[in-house]
Amino acid sequence: MSEWLNMTLGDFVDLQRGHDLPSGRRVPGPVPVVGSGGITGWHNEAKVSGPGITIGRAANLGVPTLVEGDFWPLNTTLYVTDFRGNDVRFVYHLFQMLDLAGFNSGSVQPMLNRNYIKSFPIRVPGRVEQAAIAEVLWSLDEKIAVNERIASTADSLARTHYERERCGLVGQPERLDRLARVVVGSTPSRANPDYWNQGTVNWINSGKANEFRVIEPSELITEAGLAGSSVKMMPPGATLIGITGATMGQISRLEITAGGSQNVAGVWSGDPTVNDWLFYDIQARVADLTKHASGGAQQHINKKIITDLDCVVPDAPKLAAWHSTTAPLLARVTHALVENRTLAALRDTLLPQLMSARLRVRDAEKMVEDHV
Repeated sequence: MSEWLNMTLGDFVDLQRGHDLPSGRRVPGPVPVVGSGGITGWHNEAKVSGPGITIGRAANLGVPTLVEGDFWPLNTTLYVTDFRGNDVRFVYHLFQMLDLAGFNSGSVQPMLNRNYIKSFPIRVPGRVEQAAIAEVLWSLDEKIAVNERIASTADSLARTHYERERCGLVGQPERLDRLARVVVGSTPSRANPDYWNQGTVNWINSGKANEFRVIEPSELITEAGLAGSSVKMMPPGATLIGITGATMGQISRLEITAGGSQNVAGVWSGDPTVNDWLFYDIQARVADLTKHASGGAQQHINKKIITDLDCVVPDAPKLAAWHSTTAPLLARVTHALVENRTLAALRDTLLPQLMSARLRVRDAEKMVEDHV
């Protein structure tokens, strides 16, 4: 294990403010335009050669984005102009660990000043160990990225099978509540600790429902919380619909038995083939749901809008044939994303330990071997 050195962030890398590039001046091209929240668009000209790192300057203060190729960093970011021989990926992980939000120099709008953070104290190893640490963490990130591509491809194929089958369908549409059960969730009282402390019942909020697959609960409630509220349990295979605010119209699929908040509606049938069909059919009909939303600043889809949605389901033989092709694809998506949750948890456990020298690289490599 190499010696770890104490220094300042200004001794470690050089940072510079990004460059203006209004939307009206951007020419479509292959170069990513990077803002404080990551890639925000594309341009035909690069300002910086990659690989490179930006950190949020005007929002997401200090939050890093790693860019593999050439890019254009916006003025809402700071970007590394000189890595001073340090490993790029290690630098990225270091920024993940640093809490720079306290260096906010803005009065009305948050702002990160590079001159203020130069003196931030850090402790880092030599170049060889930097690369070794980065390789361990990157092997997990790469496996996660592969799984995300697998899940996306499988989902796209299943969606294509749905669209082909749907195009050939004829018949009388039926209201959704004639095909499946529709429920709107609830939140047990936060003021009652008996509803939340040491809970064992899965519960999903609308933020968690803003995913393609919901595999883990947002929180756990107690049996008393379930009995003392309007929470209704939903089975695996149910389609979740975000019905309020920022997640309104977001569609996801439940892979666990869970209840949901009042900002989530659940739709399911006792027939898994119908459930899989409705998952894609409801996604295709989101515009028909959201166009009837009501409310001012906080738009909302009420239950009646969902129950009144007209749907056409293939007859039993056609649905079974469609399901025989689609079900393995949905299973592949679920497997990939379940594995990603395990990989992400391992990475998030290793990151602070490796970056603080509490865990040796060779020990971390042994922990990773079974997963990549």
